Amino acid sequence: MLNITKMNELGCNTAEGLKRCLNQETFYLNLVQMGLKDENFAKLEEAIKNNDLDKSFEIAHGLKGSIGNLAITPLYNAICEITEELRAKKAIDYSPLLEKVKENRDKFLAEL
Repeated sequence: MLNITKMNELGCNTAEGLKRCLNQETFYLNLVQMGLKDENFAKLEEAIKNNDLDKSFEIAHGLKGSIGNLAITPLYNAICEITEELRAKKAIDYSPLLEKVKENRDKFLAEL
């Protein structure tokens, strides 16, 4: 079960996330679950698969904001990496960066 202790163990800055939620732990953890289950992760994968860099950037940038606000630091860092490459519209293989996002997200999903 994902809780504050486990999130801290996984490298999150829960103090920051909780502060944004007026220190309401249940509310914060509900938002974390919603963020981890966001359908935009699948949309990002699809957009990258279709080589749509503009759409991929838009989706990644949105995820960066929501996951960053929740202070899910390891996942946020992975999303930042792919977002910045997409911002530059680099013609690279995005699959390793996408895999890093998926691996980090999966660590948290496994705890739900």
